[in-house]
Amino acid sequence: MFERFQNTLIMNYIIGSGIAVFGVGGLFIFQTLELSRAEVISLFAIMAVSGVVMISLELLIYRRHIRPIRNVFRSEAPSYEALQQAFDQTSHFPTLTVKRILGPHLFGLSVPAMSLTALAIQQDWINLPYRLIGMAAFGAVLIAILHALIEFFLTYRSVEPLLLHLQDQSEQLYDTPLQASYQSISVRTKLLISMLVIGVFPVMLFILASGVQLSTVEQVDAYWRWAGLILVVIVGVATFSSLLLYDNIKRPLATLTQGIEQLDAGELKPIDNPYADEFSQLVNGFNQMVKNVNEREEENDQLLNSLFVLFAATLDARDSYTAGHSERVAAYSVELACALGWPQAQIELLRKSALLHDIGKIGIRDDVLLKEGKLTDHEFAQIQEHPTIGIHILNQITLPVSLQPLMAGVRSHHERIDGNGYPDGLSGEAIPLFGRIMAIADAYDAMTSDRPYRQGMQVEKALSILESGRGTQWDAAFVDVFVQLRREALSA
Repeated sequence: MFERFQNTLIMNYIIGSGIAVFGVGGLFIFQTLELSRAEVISLFAIMAVSGVVMISLELLIYRRHIRPIRNVFRSEAPSYEALQQAFDQTSHFPTLTVKRILGPHLFGLSVPAMSLTALAIQQDWINLPYRLIGMAAFGAVLIAILHALIEFFLTYRSVEPLLLHLQDQSEQLYDTPLQASYQSISVRTKLLISMLVIGVFPVMLFILASGVQLSTVEQVDAYWRWAGLILVVIVGVATFSSLLLYDNIKRPLATLTQGIEQLDAGELKPIDNPYADEFSQLVNGFNQMVKNVNEREEENDQLLNSLFVLFAATLDARDSYTAGHSERVAAYSVELACALGWPQAQIELLRKSALLHDIGKIGIRDDVLLKEGKLTDHEFAQIQEHPTIGIHILNQITLPVSLQPLMAGVRSHHERIDGNGYPDGLSGEAIPLFGRIMAIADAYDAMTSDRPYRQGMQVEKALSILESGRGTQWDAAFVDVFVQLRREALSA
């Protein structure tokens, strides 16, 4: 992996140098100037010597930049800190490449070249005016910027596999992902610099080449004033165009980012798609993903609801006289919660909790659970264990975090406001809301349902019992609302 990365960097360097230095730079030098054969040989010799200095300096800096990455690949089990350092250095490598080109690469080539050229002019090996050295220095800066831009994007693409490899290695060795501490260059900055280089570089190079050609012509000062004005206009147009292009890219990206943030917050909503280019496909893909997730969520909800109903039906099937009890308790609980203005998500949790409120009775023996006569103290104590048995059963299922609140209702629906309930003897507001509501619904259905040993109470009598127990056995405020709902239903 590391050798392949280095080979890619070398290839990138050859491509960038070939295009910028030898292609554009060589064309600029040898096609703009009228040189004799001896002068061409002298310039080649100067470039060769300067090239050796440049490569030596750049290689020195490159070795320092690559060292943290090389150290990781030389170690069989690198430390997490070493992996993090290599990850940061790899992320930073495109920018480091630009710094190498605009630092040791540029000055390692231009300073020796300018010095040797000045010496060659002084020794009459080359017949050129000294002012062309300054123009050549300016041209070298232009070519170095072009070279840096090319290598930046080539290196940016090259580091991606290495970053993935380092991330995988960290997770395999330490089960911990690496953190991206380096802030990459923004898309806006990349576009702005790219457009400026693309728009301005050819014009500046043309102006410079023309200036060299016209350096012996009269009114050359007027030419440079004209060239400066043209350059200002082109820089302005290139900057404005790059900002327009960035805005055109930023808007659909912002739309997608907003959609992802909504998705992360649990809002599974599609986003608008007013685009007709490649971004349209991205938005369509996102919306299709949201649709698929929604469908999967609906299927999971239906399956989960079916399981809750199945649990309730399984319990009710043990006693034909209490069949439907869990569903009725759920319906009464939901009706009361709606009247209290609870949010829909909380009401749905309450409904599920009510369906499962007696699931612990699965663990009670039939001869106790189905006994028609009066229970002994020991048998009643066994019945009182069903809330804790229910919690034990649900703990074996390992409910997701979103469903954990329903366990409070299963455990506390037999608690009393005065603290004389079971299994925990909670009182007042220490009893969970689900437990306080389900206690009322459970008691009302138990009183109004028929049993083998008695007929169900009249509704009004059951409501009177609830009212007499408000504030002692049941939550007073909840009893008032529930009684009002039932009486309104009777008079309807």
